[in-house]
Amino acid sequence: MTDGGGPERLQKVLARVGFGSRRACEELIADGRVTVNGVPVELGARVDAAVDAVAVDGVPIGVAPGLVHYLLNKPAGIVTTAHDPQGRPTVVELVPDDPRVFPVGRLDADSEGLLILTNDGDLAHRLTHPSFGVDKEYLVTVEGTPSRGALRRLRQGVELEDGITAPAKVATLAPHLLGITIHEGRNRQIRRMCDAVGHPVTRLVRHRIGPVSDTRLPPGAWRSLTPVEVRDLALATAPGEDDR
Repeated sequence: MTDGGGPERLQKVLARVGFGSRRACEELIADGRVTVNGVPVELGARVDAAVDAVAVDGVPIGVAPGLVHYLLNKPAGIVTTAHDPQGRPTVVELVPDDPRVFPVGRLDADSEGLLILTNDGDLAHRLTHPSFGVDKEYLVTVEGTPSRGALRRLRQGVELEDGITAPAKVATLAPHLLGITIHEGRNRQIRRMCDAVGHPVTRLVRHRIGPVSDTRLPPGAWRSLTPVEVRDLALATAPGEDDR
């Protein structure tokens, strides 16, 4: 903890980033669930959000001023990069250019759906690294109607050129429509998985990232994530949850 740069009471900082009322945040601190710079703290602690590292239940929480988190509904034909040498439109052109942000993970140019853009490097790392196991759910339109055997292969893992995929959650929503949930982030992974079982993808839409979804966000539109959504995304990277 530092005395420079305007220290604030820790419960105030936690409340600002979505951990509930100040009273609820005081209870988190009193229960020993909050650390600052790796050290458990007590009620009355003050932090400088610009430099101190805050964690709840061992999960780093972004509290630094100036962090932004955007949710974009990416249309097809837009590339997920900050700059494209071929001159194609990019996702960063669809959100404010100040402060500079970068996309979290991949959606190939032909794919659509939800994408997070942020300048929060720690959260971005935790959301994309497979060791943290954050689910992403997709609506996948395929050629043909997958058999039980094809569905079983998708669920158990498919052998690709870069290794076998982790088990996926797969549901048949209609004859040509699947709901597929994965936590890996390999390049064009779902398209390659479906190709491998004989059912090429004709449309792919990501509609959930961890706990965040938004069925009302139009294609090409963006909004800021709420403090609660940012908090929930961070907590989704906590070890020992769900299928971790």
